[in-house]
Amino acid sequence: MNMRDMIPWSRGSQPLAQSYQSDPFLSLHREMNRLFDDVFRGVDAPAVPNRLAAFGNAWPKLEIADADKELRVSAEVPGMEDKDIEVLLDDGVLTIRGEKTSKTEDKDRQLSEHFYGKFERRVPIGVPIAADEVSAAFKNGVLTVTLPKAEPVASSSKRIAIQPGK
Repeated sequence: MNMRDMIPWSRGSQPLAQSYQSDPFLSLHREMNRLFDDVFRGVDAPAVPNRLAAFGNAWPKLEIADADKELRVSAEVPGMEDKDIEVLLDDGVLTIRGEKTSKTEDKDRQLSEHFYGKFERRVPIGVPIAADEVSAAFKNGVLTVTLPKAEPVASSSKRIAIQPGK
């Protein structure tokens, strides 16, 4: 008996591929995988720190300016009021959080491309800040946080002599 007769398929025919294509769910699964592969081919997606990255990176958009004596962080939050936003400085991290709510009811809305919901942005501050002098201002939908730089604290280090064992 020939060895090829013992193998249930041969190289010329592909019964596994045909059965794979005949099942509509497996075919749909394969096609969806192909579509996602085509869309994301060559895209290096960075790790997403929060769920708002689906809206074109995080929201609100920030602008950070580093001057000699201060850092200035501006956040665009159109359609919001200052009472809807919270600003915190904790352990070298500036946190801006809030919630934007809709003024209309869902039944009146035909189409909405506005963002509604909670948001939070965390900005690590890499320089010493005078925490008691930090200020925030809100005007025309732009929140500006001014962080005055503190004088660097001289680190105090002491060399400790090692005594020989007795």
